[in-house]
Amino acid sequence: MSGWTVRRHRRPDAAASLFCFAHAGGSPGEYVRWADDLPDVQVWGVHLPGRTTRHAEPPFTRVGPLVDALVTEVRFDADGPFALFGHSLGAVLAFETARELCRRGLRAPGRLIVSSCPPPPMPPSVAALRPLSDEALLGELERLGGRSLDHLRDDPGLLADALGGLRADLALLDSYAPAPGPRLTCPVTAVAGTREPTAGTLAGWSRQTTGPTAVRLVPGGHFYFREDRTAAMGVVRESVLTPAPARPDETKGGPEWNG
Repeated sequence: MSGWTVRRHRRPDAAASLFCFAHAGGSPGEYVRWADDLPDVQVWGVHLPGRTTRHAEPPFTRVGPLVDALVTEVRFDADGPFALFGHSLGAVLAFETARELCRRGLRAPGRLIVSSCPPPPMPPSVAALRPLSDEALLGELERLGGRSLDHLRDDPGLLADALGGLRADLALLDSYAPAPGPRLTCPVTAVAGTREPTAGTLAGWSRQTTGPTAVRLVPGGHFYFREDRTAAMGVVRESVLTPAPARPDETKGGPEWNG
């Protein structure tokens, strides 16, 4: 793999690979630790420019160019069957990555797992965050994540890197408008916490694929996997390892989707 992906454990005998796309302001490190709970899955974190050890690289602020670069650089099926997981912003990136793989005639994911994200076209939800001061934005992150970020306040360099990546992520969301194109053909699992307002919208992901769509709710809020990790990992493992229904040609895409 390239610098676009990171992992914690190498598992050559894994039944499938799982590529995880982090939430806005998140890092792949949180997700690669899921490997401890998924011993039969090769877990990869997608590592975007402008974040963590890639902080010196200019970040992307538009989804299309980012996904184009990612799909050019990463061979997702290098180790066989794979699934894509994205949380919040990451769900947008995972969805568009699956679409781009299909557009290029490459192997489609065995399953797309979209977490805590309403289906396209999504309502604007980040425009109010972009003008916030650094301290106000940090406070909003603490409110959503339910954890203190004082370690960032205590390290100006780390804070600058973290907020730089977050503001780039907000720009990705603020500029995102899904283009018309063929539907996916892979199964989709849409997951959210039981206390999330988006939970009631998840069934709408069925409009993005001709394959089956499953809706799963896990006790908790926006970061349900921090609150009930066992339940969350159970959903992820089941989704990744459940065989996809056989399809004649999963690289061609289904009927046109027009938003």
